[in-house]
Amino acid sequence: MFKLPAELTIAKAEAFKQILMEYVADHDSIVIDDSEVEKIDTIGVQLLIAMITYLISINKNIEWQCKAEIIKESVIKLGINEPILSQYFDNE
Repeated sequence: MFKLPAELTIAKAEAFKQILMEYVADHDSIVIDDSEVEKIDTIGVQLLIAMITYLISINKNIEWQCKAEIIKESVIKLGINEPILSQYFDNE
């Protein structure tokens, strides 16, 4: 399971990318856990879009149903309508 960090921000972007790349290299199926995300900025949302796009491009299986309200709220606030990301949003 790949656990997203508590802060998905510009200050954490490089470390996030490094950890993600190491994890992806060792796993064919990526289960994303967003339960600890408490803070996300525009760069964090862009990182999520880039992450999903990258995982799809290298044919990784992705399991994620976004549960972190902060992620959904940020995407809405930013006016981002990106199907590649929003398909993982929990639409209960």
